[in-house]
Amino acid sequence: MLLEVSNLSKEYIRSNRPFFAVRDVHLKMKAGDFAIIIGRSGSGKSTLLNLIGGLVSPTVGQISIDGCNIMSLKDRELSAFRNSYIGYIPQGHSILSNLSVLDNVRLPHYLQKRQGDVDKRALSLLEQFGIAHLANAYPQQLSGGELRRVTIARALMNKPKLLLADEPTNDLDAQTTYEVMHLFSEIANEGTAVLLVTHDLSTIHYGKHVYRMDNGELKSLNT
Repeated sequence: MLLEVSNLSKEYIRSNRPFFAVRDVHLKMKAGDFAIIIGRSGSGKSTLLNLIGGLVSPTVGQISIDGCNIMSLKDRELSAFRNSYIGYIPQGHSILSNLSVLDNVRLPHYLQKRQGDVDKRALSLLEQFGIAHLANAYPQQLSGGELRRVTIARALMNKPKLLLADEPTNDLDAQTTYEVMHLFSEIANEGTAVLLVTHDLSTIHYGKHVYRMDNGELKSLNT
């Protein structure tokens, strides 16, 4: 099993009272799975994604990725693990405006200080996503759909085993949403596990596994 989440909870204090953003979540994914979590704003789905990505520490529970209990890792070890095993697509556009498209996509490779032909890998991803002609362009010259493709390409630069996407179709029109969701399907078909959270009900038919999150609790919608 690539991803195993068990008894996962995250408690915060709000107005001097405790509340659970994530409550007793269990989740399993294999390589190549495409799972979609739907839920309204504030349901806890983004917090769950951040927990799985190692960006937030849980109050209780276990998260295992490719056999590694990420809760046992020290900060530097966790950072290295994330860069090697997890691709993360945050909400909005996180592309650096002072870097070209190609340099943005290459960035994770440099941060990880990996060996290999970085340009070949980056250009291959841009070609796969139909934006190779924009390699030397800058973010301010791109459309919303093109920016999202760059973000996805960057998240895949280090060949992660797990791809996490937080509201990746937010603010996209119907045609661009269709194109982006097909990209995620292709990524899963190539063996990368994809976990996507969204409030957009029109996207759920793309997922092999579909869940609903409400008040921090996760429930499967698969019959």
